Amino acid sequence: MKETRLTLPELGLIASTRAALGGGAALLLAERFDREQRKAVGWTLLLVGIVTTIPLAMLVLGRRR
Repeated sequence: MKETRLTLPELGLIASTRAALGGGAALLLAERFDREQRKAVGWTLLLVGIVTTIPLAMLVLGRRR
C-alpha cells in the first residue's frame, strides 16, 4: 500500500473541494430554489470543486512514496 502524508491545511482544502462538488451537485438535483438560481449556483459550485480538485490531486499524487 502506498502512503501519502498530508498537512492539516491540505486536508482542509481537499475536504472543502469535496463539499463544493457535493453542494453543487445537490443544488442541481434539488427542487427548493427557482430553477435559474439553482442552476447558476449549482454549476458554479460544481465547477469550482472540479477546478480546485485538479491541482490538489496533482500535489497529493506527486508526493506519494
